[in-house]
Amino acid sequence: MKRILFLIFGIGAALFAQAQENPLKTIKDNAVTSIKNQGKSGTCWNYSTTSLVESETLRKGLGELNLSEMYIARNVYIEKAKNYILRQGKAQFSEGGLGHDLIRGIALYGAMPQETFQGVTGEIPDHTGLMDTLNNYLDNVLKKRPIAANWLQGFEQILNQKIGNPPANFDYKGKNYTAKTFAKEVLKFDANDYVNITSFTHHPYYSQFILETADNFANGSFYNLPLADMIDMTKTALKDGYTVMWDADVSNEDFQMEKGYAMLFTDTTAVNAPVLNPTIKERAYTPELRQQLYENLTTEDDHLMHIMGLEQAADGKYFFKVKNSWGNVGPLNGYLEVSEPYFAINTVSLVLPKAALTKELKKKLGI
Repeated sequence: MKRILFLIFGIGAALFAQAQENPLKTIKDNAVTSIKNQGKSGTCWNYSTTSLVESETLRKGLGELNLSEMYIARNVYIEKAKNYILRQGKAQFSEGGLGHDLIRGIALYGAMPQETFQGVTGEIPDHTGLMDTLNNYLDNVLKKRPIAANWLQGFEQILNQKIGNPPANFDYKGKNYTAKTFAKEVLKFDANDYVNITSFTHHPYYSQFILETADNFANGSFYNLPLADMIDMTKTALKDGYTVMWDADVSNEDFQMEKGYAMLFTDTTAVNAPVLNPTIKERAYTPELRQQLYENLTTEDDHLMHIMGLEQAADGKYFFKVKNSWGNVGPLNGYLEVSEPYFAINTVSLVLPKAALTKELKKKLGI
């Protein structure tokens, strides 16, 4: 995520709350937690993948949890800062990230409930000016060599002021935890349970590569699937009760969050349709077109969301039901319907439970 920052206080929802009949048939609707609002923060990578982890606790019968997004966001800033300093300022340092950053963040730092730590600005975060302050601090650290031994302490003081200082211990349902013991005992969390997936033609299929996108500051490795396999994998995972973190380009007129859908439209008349019409003809998609748009920087990792359901139109066309993190905006109150062609062209990466992969796919990937 690099560019998409939203703060929704119900205005959008009021404008577009008029009920509409859903023309799609539900194939599978998997359990998710409530819609959240990432506010004035660029941490959609955090909200979307936290939602994925919360859905996994529901799927496993561990109960419904509301995890603290700001706890992980704060600690991932520390990881970004260490990377920035060691690379002498020649590295990405921004609010953005990818889904694997949340998985790695829990593995390194643990997790805690929202009720324990929600940050200094409350349930809806406001990180206005945060990046300028952090960037200026790190750049000043780099001006004097050798750098100060206590530079990280100063960095964490800023985080404490701007995001908050999480407790070392906390009580949850009558038991005391640290963030790490909470992740282990309550979440039953294991980072190895998740897998990163993408689909591009400039690397061999069924192999791993470091995804070349600016927000992959941690150099995360992704399994590369043929496009048809990636689409089929997502459908199968949803049908089998799993959910999927979705990293996509949304800075295009085909993404109509305020109307509750995204489709690969063929003309401006279709773009201006006030409600979802699944019969509208969409542009054809191919791996070659997808690759072209990625390499000419039309497709970028703008925004990360959470795919939780699969639906189908009368003509057989599939739509993915997606949970967003912009509050209860649009006619679907924070959700949207995403057509298969839109998904095929605009997906940058996915994170999903490894258990959602079929035996055949695991064998091809060497998992």
